[in-house]
Amino acid sequence: MQLLYNILFPVFFLISAPYYFWKLLRRGNWHEGFGQRFGGYGELKQRLSGKKVLWLHAVSVGEANLSVQLIEKLRASLEGWTFVVSTTTTTGMGELARKLPPDVHRVYYPVDWLPFVRRAFRALNPAAIVLVEAEIWPNLFWQARSAGVPMHLVNARLSEKSYRGYRRFGFLFRPLFGALQTAGVHNEADAKRLAELGTESKAIAVTGNMKFDGAFEADADAVDAHALLRKLGVADNAPVLVAGSTFDGEEILLAELLPKWRETFPDLFLVLVPRHFERAGAVLDQLKSTKLKVARRTAMETAPENPDVLLVDSTGELKSFFAVATVVFMGKSLTAQGGQNPIEPAAAARAIVFGPFMQNFRAVVGELLAAKGAVQVMDETELAGKIPVLLEDLEQREALGAAALGVVLANKGASQRTADWLGQTLRALAK
Repeated sequence: MQLLYNILFPVFFLISAPYYFWKLLRRGNWHEGFGQRFGGYGELKQRLSGKKVLWLHAVSVGEANLSVQLIEKLRASLEGWTFVVSTTTTTGMGELARKLPPDVHRVYYPVDWLPFVRRAFRALNPAAIVLVEAEIWPNLFWQARSAGVPMHLVNARLSEKSYRGYRRFGFLFRPLFGALQTAGVHNEADAKRLAELGTESKAIAVTGNMKFDGAFEADADAVDAHALLRKLGVADNAPVLVAGSTFDGEEILLAELLPKWRETFPDLFLVLVPRHFERAGAVLDQLKSTKLKVARRTAMETAPENPDVLLVDSTGELKSFFAVATVVFMGKSLTAQGGQNPIEPAAAARAIVFGPFMQNFRAVVGELLAAKGAVQVMDETELAGKIPVLLEDLEQREALGAAALGVVLANKGASQRTADWLGQTLRALAK
Protein backbone atom coordinates (compact mmCIF):
# COMPACT_ATOMS: atom_id res chain seq x y z
CA MET A 1 0.00 0.00 0.00
CA GLN A 2 2.83 2.39 0.85
CA LEU A 3 4.47 1.80 -2.53
CA LEU A 4 1.20 2.26 -4.41
CA TYR A 5 0.38 5.45 -2.49
CA ASN A 6 3.75 6.99 -3.29
CA ILE A 7 3.48 6.02 -6.95
CA LEU A 8 0.00 7.50 -7.32
CA PHE A 9 0.51 10.55 -5.10
CA PRO A 10 2.71 12.57 -7.49
CA VAL A 11 0.27 11.86 -10.32
CA PHE A 12 -2.66 13.28 -8.36
CA PHE A 13 -0.49 16.11 -7.02
CA LEU A 14 0.45 17.18 -10.52
CA ILE A 15 -3.21 17.16 -11.52
CA SER A 16 -4.18 19.24 -8.49
CA ALA A 17 -1.05 21.43 -8.52
CA PRO A 18 -2.72 24.43 -10.25
CA TYR A 19 -5.37 24.56 -7.52
CA TYR A 20 -2.78 23.99 -4.77
CA PHE A 21 -0.55 26.83 -5.93
CA TRP A 22 -3.53 29.07 -6.67
CA LYS A 23 -4.62 28.67 -3.03
CA LEU A 24 -1.12 29.62 -1.88
CA LEU A 25 -1.16 32.73 -4.08
CA ARG A 26 -4.68 33.68 -3.01
CA ARG A 27 -3.86 33.49 0.68
CA GLY A 28 -0.76 35.62 0.22
CA ASN A 29 2.74 35.46 1.70
CA TRP A 30 3.26 32.17 -0.16
CA HIS A 31 6.97 32.66 -0.70
CA GLU A 32 7.85 32.69 3.00
CA GLY A 33 8.87 29.16 3.96
CA PHE A 34 8.06 27.87 0.48
CA GLY A 35 10.98 25.41 0.51
CA GLN A 36 9.67 23.92 3.76
CA ARG A 37 6.63 22.63 1.86
CA PHE A 38 9.06 20.20 0.23
CA GLY A 39 10.89 19.25 3.43
CA GLY A 40 13.69 21.81 3.23
CA TYR A 41 14.25 23.26 6.72
CA GLY A 42 17.70 24.80 6.19
CA GLU A 43 19.77 25.42 9.29
CA LEU A 44 17.03 24.12 11.60
CA LYS A 45 18.50 20.63 11.21
CA GLN A 46 21.74 21.77 12.85
CA ARG A 47 19.91 23.71 15.57
CA LEU A 48 17.95 20.59 16.51
CA SER A 49 20.91 18.24 16.41
CA GLY A 50 21.20 16.33 19.68
CA LYS A 51 17.87 17.67 20.97
CA LYS A 52 14.94 15.62 22.19
CA VAL A 53 12.27 16.90 19.80
CA LEU A 54 8.50 16.77 20.23
CA TRP A 55 6.91 17.42 16.85
CA LEU A 56 3.32 18.66 16.95
CA HIS A 57 1.37 18.88 13.70
CA ALA A 58 -1.47 21.44 13.54
CA VAL A 59 -3.13 21.64 10.13
CA SER A 60 -4.58 25.16 10.21
CA VAL A 61 -5.69 28.03 12.47
CA GLY A 62 -7.87 26.08 14.90
CA GLU A 63 -5.34 23.31 15.42
CA ALA A 64 -2.52 25.87 15.66
CA ASN A 65 -4.28 27.58 18.55
CA LEU A 66 -4.79 24.24 20.28
CA SER A 67 -1.10 23.41 19.90
CA VAL A 68 -0.22 26.70 21.60
CA GLN A 69 -2.52 25.84 24.51
CA LEU A 70 -1.05 22.35 24.81
CA ILE A 71 2.56 23.51 24.70
CA GLU A 72 1.88 26.02 27.48
CA LYS A 73 0.70 23.14 29.68
CA LEU A 74 3.43 20.68 28.64
CA ARG A 75 6.52 22.85 28.96
CA ALA A 76 6.49 22.82 32.76
CA SER A 77 6.51 19.03 32.96
CA LEU A 78 8.75 18.16 30.00
CA GLU A 79 12.15 19.52 30.86
CA GLY A 80 14.80 18.96 28.22
CA TRP A 81 12.36 18.67 25.31
CA THR A 82 12.44 20.96 22.30
CA PHE A 83 9.12 21.74 20.63
CA VAL A 84 8.49 22.02 16.89
CA VAL A 85 5.05 22.80 15.48
CA SER A 86 4.16 22.30 11.82
CA THR A 87 1.16 23.61 9.93
CA THR A 88 -0.03 23.52 6.32
CA THR A 89 -1.59 26.98 5.90
CA THR A 90 -0.27 30.54 5.95
CA THR A 91 -3.06 31.53 8.33
CA GLY A 92 -2.03 28.73 10.68
CA MET A 93 1.57 29.91 10.47
CA GLY A 94 0.44 33.43 11.27
CA GLU A 95 -1.21 32.22 14.47
CA LEU A 96 1.90 30.27 15.47
CA ALA A 97 4.15 33.27 14.77
CA ARG A 98 2.00 35.52 16.96
CA LYS A 99 1.42 33.16 19.86
CA LEU A 100 4.34 30.75 20.28
CA PRO A 101 7.33 31.70 22.43
CA PRO A 102 10.55 32.28 20.45
CA ASP A 103 12.18 29.03 21.60
CA VAL A 104 9.41 26.93 19.98
CA HIS A 105 10.16 26.28 16.31
CA ARG A 106 7.45 26.56 13.66
CA VAL A 107 7.60 25.09 10.17
CA TYR A 108 5.35 24.17 7.27
CA TYR A 109 4.48 20.50 6.96
CA PRO A 110 5.70 19.22 3.59
CA VAL A 111 3.60 17.84 0.77
CA ASP A 112 2.84 14.28 1.90
CA TRP A 113 5.10 12.44 -0.56
CA LEU A 114 7.75 10.10 0.80
CA PRO A 115 10.88 11.98 -0.43
CA PHE A 116 9.63 15.23 1.13
CA VAL A 117 8.44 13.67 4.39
CA ARG A 118 11.64 11.66 4.74
CA ARG A 119 13.65 14.85 4.21
CA ALA A 120 11.61 16.63 6.90
CA PHE A 121 12.03 13.68 9.26
CA ARG A 122 15.79 13.78 8.90
CA ALA A 123 15.83 17.48 9.67
CA LEU A 124 13.52 17.41 12.69
CA ASN A 125 14.56 13.96 14.00
CA PRO A 126 11.59 13.76 16.43
CA ALA A 127 11.51 11.60 19.53
CA ALA A 128 7.70 11.67 19.43
CA ILE A 129 4.96 13.11 17.22
CA VAL A 130 1.63 14.59 18.30
CA LEU A 131 -1.19 15.11 15.80
CA VAL A 132 -3.64 17.81 16.87
CA GLU A 133 -7.11 16.54 15.92
CA ALA A 134 -7.77 13.65 13.56
CA GLU A 135 -5.75 14.58 10.48
CA ILE A 136 -4.11 11.48 9.06
CA TRP A 137 -1.03 11.85 6.85
CA PRO A 138 0.01 8.39 5.59
CA ASN A 139 3.68 9.09 4.90
CA LEU A 140 4.13 10.72 8.28
CA PHE A 141 2.81 7.54 9.91
CA TRP A 142 4.90 5.25 7.73
CA GLN A 143 8.06 7.24 8.27
CA ALA A 144 7.44 7.33 12.04
CA ARG A 145 6.93 3.58 12.09
CA SER A 146 10.13 2.89 10.17
CA ALA A 147 12.05 5.20 12.52
CA GLY A 148 10.46 3.76 15.66
CA VAL A 149 8.93 7.12 16.63
CA PRO A 150 5.67 6.90 18.65
CA MET A 151 2.60 8.70 17.28
CA HIS A 152 0.03 10.39 19.50
CA LEU A 153 -3.32 11.98 18.73
CA VAL A 154 -4.92 14.72 20.83
CA ASN A 155 -8.30 16.45 20.83
CA ALA A 156 -9.59 14.02 18.22
CA ARG A 157 -13.10 14.45 16.89
CA LEU A 158 -14.44 12.03 14.29
CA SER A 159 -17.49 13.34 12.49
CA GLU A 160 -19.85 10.84 10.90
CA LYS A 161 -18.61 11.89 7.47
CA SER A 162 -14.91 11.45 8.25
CA TYR A 163 -15.60 8.19 10.09
CA ARG A 164 -17.38 6.78 7.04
CA GLY A 165 -14.53 7.91 4.80
CA TYR A 166 -11.88 6.28 6.96
CA ARG A 167 -13.92 3.06 7.10
CA ARG A 168 -14.44 3.06 3.34
CA PHE A 169 -10.69 3.18 2.83
CA GLY A 170 -9.89 0.95 5.78
CA PHE A 171 -7.22 -0.92 3.81
CA LEU A 172 -5.20 2.32 3.99
CA PHE A 173 -6.24 3.92 7.27
CA ARG A 174 -6.82 0.99 9.63
CA PRO A 175 -3.09 0.20 10.02
CA LEU A 176 -2.42 3.91 10.58
CA PHE A 177 -5.00 4.25 13.36
CA GLY A 178 -3.69 1.01 14.79
CA ALA A 179 -0.21 2.53 15.03
CA LEU A 180 -1.27 5.24 17.50
CA GLN A 181 0.37 4.81 20.87
CA THR A 182 -2.17 7.07 22.56
CA ALA A 183 -5.25 8.97 21.42
CA GLY A 184 -7.20 11.61 23.35
CA VAL A 185 -10.78 12.15 22.16
CA HIS A 186 -13.68 14.50 22.90
CA ASN A 187 -16.22 11.96 24.11
CA GLU A 188 -17.23 8.30 24.30
CA ALA A 189 -18.74 8.36 20.80
CA ASP A 190 -15.38 9.44 19.36
CA ALA A 191 -13.63 6.78 21.43
CA LYS A 192 -15.91 4.08 20.02
CA ARG A 193 -15.37 5.23 16.43
CA LEU A 194 -11.61 5.37 16.86
CA ALA A 195 -11.54 1.85 18.29
CA GLU A 196 -13.63 0.61 15.37
CA LEU A 197 -11.08 2.18 13.02
CA GLY A 198 -8.27 0.13 14.54
CA THR A 199 -6.85 2.01 17.54
CA GLU A 200 -6.40 -0.19 20.60
CA SER A 201 -9.04 0.60 23.23
CA LYS A 202 -6.43 0.81 25.98
CA ALA A 203 -4.64 3.56 24.02
CA ILE A 204 -7.74 5.79 23.94
CA ALA A 205 -8.65 8.30 26.65
CA VAL A 206 -11.63 10.65 26.80
CA THR A 207 -9.94 13.96 27.63
CA GLY A 208 -12.61 16.39 26.40
CA ASN A 209 -12.56 19.23 23.89
CA MET A 210 -9.65 21.67 24.29
CA LYS A 211 -11.52 24.32 22.29
CA PHE A 212 -13.64 25.06 25.34
CA ASP A 213 -10.47 26.23 27.15
CA GLY A 214 -9.26 28.28 24.20
CA ALA A 215 -12.45 30.31 24.18
CA PHE A 216 -11.24 32.13 27.31
CA GLU A 217 -7.65 32.66 26.18
CA ALA A 218 -6.59 36.30 25.71
CA ASP A 219 -5.97 37.04 22.04
CA ALA A 220 -2.78 38.80 20.98
CA ASP A 221 -4.75 40.24 18.04
CA ALA A 222 -7.67 41.46 20.13
CA VAL A 223 -9.03 44.82 19.05
CA ASP A 224 -11.45 47.30 20.59
CA ALA A 225 -14.43 46.42 18.45
CA HIS A 226 -16.60 49.06 20.13
CA ALA A 227 -14.09 51.75 19.15
CA LEU A 228 -13.96 50.46 15.57
CA LEU A 229 -17.73 50.58 15.27
CA ARG A 230 -17.83 54.08 16.74
CA LYS A 231 -15.42 55.22 14.01
CA LEU A 232 -17.96 54.00 11.49
CA GLY A 233 -20.74 55.95 13.18
CA VAL A 234 -22.38 52.98 14.92
CA ALA A 235 -23.89 54.06 18.24
CA ASP A 236 -22.99 52.08 21.36
CA ASN A 237 -26.63 51.13 21.87
CA ALA A 238 -27.24 50.11 18.25
CA PRO A 239 -28.02 46.40 17.72
CA VAL A 240 -25.19 44.50 16.00
CA LEU A 241 -25.55 41.23 14.11
CA VAL A 242 -22.18 39.47 13.82
CA ALA A 243 -21.99 36.74 11.19
CA GLY A 244 -18.92 34.66 12.06
CA SER A 245 -16.91 32.36 9.77
CA THR A 246 -19.33 32.68 6.87
CA PHE A 247 -19.10 30.75 3.61
CA ASP A 248 -20.06 31.60 0.05
CA GLY A 249 -23.72 32.51 -0.24
CA GLU A 250 -24.25 33.40 3.41
CA GLU A 251 -22.92 36.96 3.18
CA ILE A 252 -25.25 37.96 0.34
CA LEU A 253 -28.17 36.19 2.04
CA LEU A 254 -27.69 38.21 5.25
CA ALA A 255 -27.10 41.44 3.36
CA GLU A 256 -30.34 41.00 1.42
CA LEU A 257 -32.24 40.37 4.67
CA LEU A 258 -30.75 43.43 6.39
CA PRO A 259 -33.16 46.04 4.83
CA LYS A 260 -36.14 43.92 5.91
CA TRP A 261 -34.85 43.70 9.49
CA ARG A 262 -34.16 47.43 9.48
CA GLU A 263 -37.83 48.14 8.96
CA THR A 264 -38.20 47.29 12.66
CA PHE A 265 -34.63 47.99 13.81
CA PRO A 266 -33.39 50.93 11.72
CA ASP A 267 -30.02 51.11 13.53
CA LEU A 268 -29.18 47.42 13.01
CA PHE A 269 -25.57 47.06 11.86
CA LEU A 270 -24.20 43.95 10.16
CA VAL A 271 -20.65 42.64 10.67
CA LEU A 272 -19.57 39.98 8.17
CA VAL A 273 -16.52 37.86 9.00
CA PRO A 274 -15.82 35.36 6.19
CA ARG A 275 -14.09 32.14 7.23
CA HIS A 276 -11.44 32.80 4.56
CA PHE A 277 -10.48 36.47 4.54
CA GLU A 278 -9.12 36.18 1.00
CA ARG A 279 -12.73 35.91 -0.23
CA ALA A 280 -13.26 39.57 0.69
CA GLY A 281 -13.02 40.80 -2.90
CA ALA A 282 -15.60 38.30 -4.12
CA VAL A 283 -17.91 39.15 -1.22
CA LEU A 284 -17.66 42.85 -2.02
CA ASP A 285 -18.61 42.15 -5.62
CA GLN A 286 -21.65 40.19 -4.48
CA LEU A 287 -22.77 42.95 -2.10
CA LYS A 288 -22.80 45.58 -4.83
CA SER A 289 -26.21 44.35 -5.96
CA THR A 290 -27.69 45.20 -2.55
CA LYS A 291 -26.82 48.94 -2.72
CA LEU A 292 -25.65 48.72 0.89
CA LYS A 293 -22.67 50.82 1.96
CA VAL A 294 -19.84 48.49 2.94
CA ALA A 295 -16.71 49.29 4.95
CA ARG A 296 -13.64 47.02 4.90
CA ARG A 297 -11.77 46.34 8.10
CA THR A 298 -8.43 46.76 6.31
CA ALA A 299 -9.48 50.07 4.72
CA MET A 300 -11.23 51.92 7.54
CA GLU A 301 -9.76 55.24 6.44
CA THR A 302 -11.65 55.06 3.13
CA ALA A 303 -14.90 53.72 4.58
CA PRO A 304 -18.10 55.32 3.27
CA GLU A 305 -19.97 57.65 5.60
CA ASN A 306 -22.41 55.80 7.87
CA PRO A 307 -21.90 52.34 6.35
CA ASP A 308 -24.47 49.58 6.72
CA VAL A 309 -22.02 46.68 6.83
CA LEU A 310 -18.50 46.05 8.05
CA LEU A 311 -16.63 43.36 6.10
CA VAL A 312 -13.85 42.00 8.32
CA ASP A 313 -11.11 40.99 5.89
CA SER A 314 -8.46 40.53 8.58
CA THR A 315 -7.55 37.52 10.72
CA GLY A 316 -7.63 36.80 14.43
CA GLU A 317 -10.25 39.41 15.36
CA LEU A 318 -13.49 37.44 15.31
CA LYS A 319 -13.54 36.93 19.08
CA SER A 320 -13.38 40.71 19.56
CA PHE A 321 -16.47 41.19 17.41
CA PHE A 322 -18.35 38.42 19.21
CA ALA A 323 -17.92 40.49 22.38
CA VAL A 324 -19.94 43.40 20.92
CA ALA A 325 -22.61 41.34 19.18
CA THR A 326 -26.27 41.60 20.05
CA VAL A 327 -26.88 38.37 18.11
CA VAL A 328 -24.38 35.99 16.50
CA PHE A 329 -24.96 33.92 13.38
CA MET A 330 -22.47 31.07 12.91
CA GLY A 331 -21.54 30.39 9.31
CA LYS A 332 -21.15 27.34 7.10
CA SER A 333 -24.50 26.24 8.42
CA LEU A 334 -27.00 27.48 5.80
CA THR A 335 -25.38 27.45 2.35
CA ALA A 336 -22.56 25.02 3.14
CA GLN A 337 -22.34 21.94 5.32
CA GLY A 338 -20.31 21.21 8.42
CA GLY A 339 -20.77 24.37 10.46
CA GLN A 340 -18.26 26.50 12.31
CA ASN A 341 -17.26 26.47 15.96
CA PRO A 342 -19.90 28.10 18.23
CA ILE A 343 -17.80 27.86 21.39
CA GLU A 344 -16.28 31.37 21.30
CA PRO A 345 -19.60 33.24 21.07
CA ALA A 346 -20.95 30.89 23.75
CA ALA A 347 -18.05 31.87 26.02
CA ALA A 348 -18.94 35.51 25.35
CA ALA A 349 -22.52 34.74 26.51
CA ARG A 350 -24.02 35.82 23.20
CA ALA A 351 -27.35 34.75 21.72
CA ILE A 352 -26.30 32.31 18.97
CA VAL A 353 -28.18 31.28 15.85
CA PHE A 354 -27.04 28.69 13.31
CA GLY A 355 -28.50 26.78 10.41
CA PRO A 356 -29.23 23.04 10.02
CA PHE A 357 -25.75 21.99 8.85
CA MET A 358 -23.60 21.81 11.99
CA GLN A 359 -22.32 18.24 11.60
CA ASN A 360 -18.71 19.08 12.43
CA PHE A 361 -19.74 20.27 15.88
CA ARG A 362 -22.51 17.80 16.56
CA ALA A 363 -21.63 17.18 20.22
CA VAL A 364 -21.18 20.88 21.07
CA VAL A 365 -24.38 21.82 19.26
CA GLY A 366 -26.24 19.02 21.05
CA GLU A 367 -25.15 20.38 24.44
CA LEU A 368 -26.03 23.96 23.52
CA LEU A 369 -29.49 23.04 22.24
CA ALA A 370 -30.20 20.77 25.21
CA ALA A 371 -29.28 23.62 27.57
CA LYS A 372 -31.34 26.10 25.52
CA GLY A 373 -28.12 28.00 24.86
CA ALA A 374 -28.56 28.44 21.09
CA VAL A 375 -31.20 28.56 18.38
CA GLN A 376 -31.12 26.36 15.27
CA VAL A 377 -33.07 27.43 12.19
CA MET A 378 -33.82 25.12 9.30
CA ASP A 379 -33.65 27.56 6.40
CA GLU A 380 -33.47 31.18 5.28
CA THR A 381 -37.14 31.79 6.05
CA GLU A 382 -36.75 30.73 9.67
CA LEU A 383 -33.60 32.83 9.99
CA ALA A 384 -35.41 35.87 8.61
CA GLY A 385 -38.11 35.45 11.27
CA LYS A 386 -35.89 34.54 14.23
CA ILE A 387 -33.37 37.41 14.13
CA PRO A 388 -35.97 40.17 14.78
CA VAL A 389 -37.52 38.09 17.57
CA LEU A 390 -34.14 37.95 19.33
CA LEU A 391 -33.37 41.61 18.67
CA GLU A 392 -36.68 42.53 20.29
CA ASP A 393 -36.40 40.27 23.33
CA LEU A 394 -33.54 41.18 25.69
CA GLU A 395 -34.64 38.62 28.27
CA GLN A 396 -34.48 35.78 25.73
CA ARG A 397 -31.06 36.89 24.52
CA GLU A 398 -29.71 37.00 28.07
CA ALA A 399 -31.14 33.57 28.86
CA LEU A 400 -29.57 32.08 25.73
CA GLY A 401 -26.22 33.70 26.51
CA ALA A 402 -26.19 32.56 30.13
CA ALA A 403 -27.04 28.98 29.16
CA ALA A 404 -24.37 28.98 26.43
CA LEU A 405 -21.73 30.23 28.86
CA GLY A 406 -22.78 27.54 31.31
CA VAL A 407 -22.08 24.85 28.71
CA VAL A 408 -18.59 26.23 28.09
CA LEU A 409 -17.77 26.47 31.80
CA ALA A 410 -18.96 22.90 32.37
CA ASN A 411 -16.53 21.64 29.74
CA LYS A 412 -13.38 23.48 30.82
CA GLY A 413 -10.20 21.62 31.74
CA ALA A 414 -9.55 19.46 28.66
CA SER A 415 -6.20 21.13 27.92
CA GLN A 416 -4.83 20.28 31.35
CA ARG A 417 -6.21 16.74 31.22
CA THR A 418 -4.62 16.24 27.80
CA ALA A 419 -1.29 17.65 28.96
CA ASP A 420 -1.27 15.46 32.09
CA TRP A 421 -2.11 12.30 30.15
CA LEU A 422 0.28 13.00 27.27
CA GLY A 423 3.04 14.26 29.54
CA GLN A 424 2.95 11.04 31.57
CA THR A 425 3.42 9.01 28.39
CA LEU A 426 6.25 11.20 27.11
CA ARG A 427 8.09 11.22 30.42
CA ALA A 428 7.98 7.42 30.45
CA LEU A 429 9.45 7.50 26.94
CA ALA A 430 12.38 9.57 28.17
CA LYS A 431 13.38 7.08 30.87
